[in-house]
Amino acid sequence: MVTTREAVRDKLVDYFQRRMTLAELVDWAEDVMCDGDLDARDARLLRGVIARIGLADVRAFGLSWDDCYNFLAQLGYRVRVTVAPAVV
Repeated sequence: MVTTREAVRDKLVDYFQRRMTLAELVDWAEDVMCDGDLDARDARLLRGVIARIGLADVRAFGLSWDDCYNFLAQLGYRVRVTVAPAVV
């Protein structure tokens, strides 16, 4: 399966919305890097973003909100955050 900008966006959104843990996100990124089947139009960009996500479990690198925001901007997306009351 070819990895696209949209696929990376979707994984980051899943991580933000707690549908995926950091460990799962890192595993996904590592699998994609091993597979190497990136959308040819964006391969260089995707390789850089995904490789960096794959290092997020290394203490020296981590994964900050700014990192994710910048990844999405590089991929052509604007981030908008909505906060709602928690249901108790």
